[in-house]
Amino acid sequence: MIRVLFICHGNICRSTMAESVFTHMVNTRGLSHLFEIASAATSREEIGNPPHHGTVNKLRREGIPVVPHRAVQMTKADYDYYDYLIGMDEWNIRNMNRIAGGDPDEKIYKLLTFAGIGRDVADPWYTGDFDATYQDVTKGLEAFLEYVMKQKS
Repeated sequence: MIRVLFICHGNICRSTMAESVFTHMVNTRGLSHLFEIASAATSREEIGNPPHHGTVNKLRREGIPVVPHRAVQMTKADYDYYDYLIGMDEWNIRNMNRIAGGDPDEKIYKLLTFAGIGRDVADPWYTGDFDATYQDVTKGLEAFLEYVMKQKS
């Protein structure tokens, strides 16, 4: 199993979108048996809350099932457990490193780097633009899946 944890600040917008989209991608491609997928926050602000209504609405419009989820915070144990810890922006990456106590095993990544893009995933909490976030997430996840499957073969 390849264990993947998607991470953003509150775990209600971008990381839950990535969790649902990636789950849908691997399910529709017959690869679900290869992956364990989850998401988490670097903060405690939204702990226990469901995905943001904007994320839910965007995923429904795209025909992607929303993974049942309540926001949780990333822990140091998550670093040991997951193979890939994928943050949505530089601020997440800094906080993920702080929570994990560094990245000695080089498991922490920023999502869009898999697509050869250095910028952050657009944050709809501030922009309200869930379409742009979905485009970023999808682009990053397609590239990530290709990367992982190459590593596996």
